[in-house]
Amino acid sequence: MMKKRTGLIILLLGLLMTVIFSGCDFISIDMNTSDDDHDTQTPSPSHTEQEMPSSQTPVVTATVNLPDILVPAASGQAVEENGQAVIDFSNAQDGYIMAKYTEATDMKIKLLLTIPEGIQYTYSIQPNGQFDVFPLSGGNGVYEIGVFKQVEGTRYSMVLSATIDVVLTDEFAPFLRPNQYVNFNKNSAAVRKAAELTAGITDFMDKVTAIYHYIITHIDYDTHLAETVQSGYIPDLDEVLARGEGICFDYAALMAAMLRSQRIPTKLVIGYTGDVYHAWISVYSEEDGWLDNVIHFNGRTWELVDPTFAANGSSRSAAQYIGDGANYTAQFFH
Repeated sequence: MMKKRTGLIILLLGLLMTVIFSGCDFISIDMNTSDDDHDTQTPSPSHTEQEMPSSQTPVVTATVNLPDILVPAASGQAVEENGQAVIDFSNAQDGYIMAKYTEATDMKIKLLLTIPEGIQYTYSIQPNGQFDVFPLSGGNGVYEIGVFKQVEGTRYSMVLSATIDVVLTDEFAPFLRPNQYVNFNKNSAAVRKAAELTAGITDFMDKVTAIYHYIITHIDYDTHLAETVQSGYIPDLDEVLARGEGICFDYAALMAAMLRSQRIPTKLVIGYTGDVYHAWISVYSEEDGWLDNVIHFNGRTWELVDPTFAANGSSRSAAQYIGDGANYTAQFFH
């Protein structure tokens, strides 16, 4: 076990030492100020692709066994609804609710989700009559849910609300399933690619390493999108994978989806790196528990995994910046 961990340490150290700090500014949703804008700060130049050591190259076979995906469902057993919107919390114990806006409108629609700690999460709802999935990432306790319709500018009025008391089936439930930000299904290209990359691999950290390395060597930072992204942006993971480009939100969401499809609990984290709004991930290890925002071990402590930074060049400055995570402040978990 020690030899395996040592080899992993060396590999991850090598990966992390290729990183360079780059800005990744995306503004949080706030119904009283502005919508969610992402990655408006210009990053460093994109990375140079590196070859993975042959001993660590994942086995890719012609026939891929796709994993079973935990599929969210609006089963209609516990709902609040009216002529404008529906909130379905039938499967809240599995870590999510679903909501949709049913009335035709050109106005913006928001969902405000207040977790047990009192922190408010604000999401956009597409007024297309289709359900969106929203995670109950605050654990057990009372959640308040409200659907709001724009009146004008930053003024919104509530059209539907619900209060639910949640007892999760397990603490990982919200971080194993698809949701609006980490959106995937069994037919997703991201799920197939994750299955290819991890074929024949059983060890947790070896799977994380294979997926992490693929993303940082195959996805370039999209400077144009970062400069032109519109409010309400939500990652289309298969499009990101096909284009081979994305912003920090895309990097984190894609890696979270690929890991979740392999039943590895993964948090999409949104917060600050210094004074820049940013996205990254956290993963859960049965051996070490939640590796909060980290997967790299430097011989003394675990260090942050940030696929955006790791994909953008080669400099020790990023490793030094990441350090023990002191420069990272998490605000929201999805």
